[in-house]
Formats: sequence, C-alpha cells, structure tokens
Amino acid sequence: MTKIISIHSFRGGTGKSNVTANLATLIARTGLRVGIVDTDIQSPGIHVPFGLDETKIKHTLNDYLWGRCAIEAATYDVSSVFATKKGWFTNNRGKIYLIPSSIKTGEISRILREGYDARLLNDGFRHLMQRLQLDYLFIDTHPGINEETLLSVIISDVLLVILRPDKQDYQGTAVTIDVARKLEVPKMLLVVNKVLPSLNTPALKQQIQDSYKVPVAGILPVCEEMFHLASSDIFSMRYPEHPWTKTISAIAQCLTDNPKPTNPAFNFGRIAR
Repeated sequence: MTKIISIHSFRGGTGKSNVTANLATLIARTGLRVGIVDTDIQSPGIHVPFGLDETKIKHTLNDYLWGRCAIEAATYDVSSVFATKKGWFTNNRGKIYLIPSSIKTGEISRILREGYDARLLNDGFRHLMQRLQLDYLFIDTHPGINEETLLSVIISDVLLVILRPDKQDYQGTAVTIDVARKLEVPKMLLVVNKVLPSLNTPALKQQIQDSYKVPVAGILPVCEEMFHLASSDIFSMRYPEHPWTKTISAIAQCLTDNPKPTNPAFNFGRIAR
C-alpha cells in the first residue's frame, strides 16, 4: 500500500516545493517508487528542480481536473534525470513520477475563477497509486487552508508542516496543526527552514516542540549554495555531503520509519462522496 505524505505550509515562501523534491528524491534513491503531485495550482513550480521543460509538458493536473485527459497522461517519469549519476538508485525499481500543474496564466486564472471538484482529485490520487504501484505519494499543497488542503490532510498518513523562524509563520502553523488534529492525521512532523546559522538550533527546536507538541524532524539552515543553485537541480544530489543534505536525509528517515500506511481515509469512511 502507498504511504501518503502531504507537505504543507501556512504561508508561501517557506521552501516547501524544494523540500518536497529533495525528500522524494532521497526516498526514491533507496529503490522505492515515489509519486509527486503539485496541487499548488495557483503557484506551481516543483517541476523546475526536476528539469521538466514547460514546453514539453503536454498535459497537466489542470487538464485532468477539467476532464481533458486521464491522470496518466499528466504523469511524467522524471527519474531518468538522475540516471546519469552512478549509483543514484540502488536498484532499477527506484522511480520518481511527477504530476505538474499548469504554469499558463489563463489556466491559473480559470482555477481561481471556477475552482475544481476536490473529489475528482481524490479519485486521481487513488488511481495513480494503484496504476503506478507507488510506495510513497507526496502531495505538494497550496499554502493556507482551503478545500484542497483539507482533502490532502484527511487522506495523509503523514503531514509535514514547513515553517520559518518567523512570528507570522508561528501563528499560521498553530492554525494548521489545530486543523490537522481535528482531522485526526495519524502523524505530524515539523520542519523549520531557512534558519540563520547564528541561531541556537537546539534551543529553537525545543522551543517549537514545546509550543506545538509536535516533533521537529529537522532544522534546515540558510546556505549560499541553495541561492546559487536557484532551484535548477535537486540540492541533495548536487551537494551530497552538505549539512543541508544531511539534515534532509534525516527528515526522510523520519518519514520512512513507519513504512505501513495507517490512515483509513481511502476506505472512504472520512471522505464525502
């Protein structure tokens, strides 16, 4: 069965998509089959670090949600991007599949204007997991709380919330955690991103854990290399020995500690049809 991990932040600019791309890559590296769905339809971008050229994207998640194509037609195997790195995948089964959202202004505007059927998105998740025999499905969510976010939270085995050491992020994260608890998410983890090296990270970690009563899986530092890379590649692949990569690897380990899915949501007991 597929383990579903939603990556969320209450506000934009937390580095959510970059963290998602690196976590998915590191897990796929172990030989597992990983899917990523970019449900941040209003501001998509996770396709960029995977080198997926916009001009070669024929169908997107938008097309599926509007009934233009099957979910498979909007799915792209991006694991070939890493095949040139010797030993990147431990066996031939390791795969990364990406379902991008459209970056066309008109299609983003249509989503904002008309919305979409969130239940159809749920059907697409289910079909994708079965058809591709996924071990993990990552959902890169839209910031804030909306219908899509609630759906992603409900069906998740793990909700990973990303925040910065910022007062606005702290307040928004409290809202997200409260909602997730009411929806009975089986497991929640926090990741603090873009932390200055001058900060006392052990003290920061303890402070956040005490405030939210949720484990902090990792604290990711601000680093110059990340700015130079500018999302043009997967950071953990380009800098395998970097402290940032070591931390993201530890976070990936937290996500894979309990390999069996525990959320009953896909039995439709908690999703209205």
